[in-house]
Amino acid sequence: MINKKLLSARYLVPIAVCLLAIFGIVYYYFFASMSVIDKDAKIFIDKDDNLDSVICKIEPVVSKAGITGFSTLARHLKYDERVRPGMYVLTTDASAFSFVRKLRNGQQDFIMLTIPTARTMGDISRKLDGKIMADSAEFMSVFTDSAKIAEYGCTKETLPALFIPETYDFFWTDGAEQVLKRMAKEHEKFWNTERLAKAKAIGLTPNEVSTLASIVDSETNIESDKPIVAGVYLNRLKIGMKLQADPTVKFAVGDFTLRRILFRHLAVDSPYNTYMYEGLPPGPICIPSVSGLEAVLNAQKHEYLFFCASPKFDGTHIFAKNNAEHMANARAYQAALNARNIK
Repeated sequence: MINKKLLSARYLVPIAVCLLAIFGIVYYYFFASMSVIDKDAKIFIDKDDNLDSVICKIEPVVSKAGITGFSTLARHLKYDERVRPGMYVLTTDASAFSFVRKLRNGQQDFIMLTIPTARTMGDISRKLDGKIMADSAEFMSVFTDSAKIAEYGCTKETLPALFIPETYDFFWTDGAEQVLKRMAKEHEKFWNTERLAKAKAIGLTPNEVSTLASIVDSETNIESDKPIVAGVYLNRLKIGMKLQADPTVKFAVGDFTLRRILFRHLAVDSPYNTYMYEGLPPGPICIPSVSGLEAVLNAQKHEYLFFCASPKFDGTHIFAKNNAEHMANARAYQAALNARNIK
């Protein structure tokens, strides 16, 4: 008579081995890490992508077993019927199962989008092109839509004041309208009680602070000079003196490469020509930096009314309290320009 224990062992052991093999295969293809690189990978999925194109995008960073597992699960879970655009991070420990589920559920990861300083809305549209799914044409369409920007209390002239250049988290699928909405939110956050009080103390609205900051930023990249330059312009505003800011003339002329402002440039009739019109121009001449905004809000108190670039061409400026001092400084700078044949 056959021993039952021996009979059980005879069948159970192979069954157990087969089950372990099956579990091992399932784990290997579906639950083991499928990444073949030592860092997380960003996978960008566009609106027109399908399962095959998604597979092509992950192939360079995924093992062959991972591709097999991913393809099998994707079809079984019908991911090919609901490919969702977005940026998805494939972590080093991601399995085929976890990544398919992430993509199928549209669980996007954030991207860090930097809102840069820019001279015009056209410039910022080009700089943001491709940083998220929206392209420059979409950005320009929204940024030049008077009705849309009016929803945020802006005109085409004041729209640059809405932007606070920083790095923010966005989804890849966010469009130009989402960017505008986020800028309105960040603008409100930036203009807190303390900053509003500082603006009121110098007699400016937030939009006017942004306008003046854009001029200060255009005058100098030297951070230590910015509060002094801001103080000069505030002094001019207080006494009703024209700002006579060269960068506003460049904006009016539409040529930001000008090294010298000539009389023909000063004759251009534009509300941005601060040699022709008193007070601030209608809006910022660029998207001002945070440091430019802070320079205006914390402008240095002094008696300077004039400044000109240093003849050392080191980016710094020489400041003067009266026209006689300023003319002497200006002649030194003009001589330096002539010596370098700069026109």
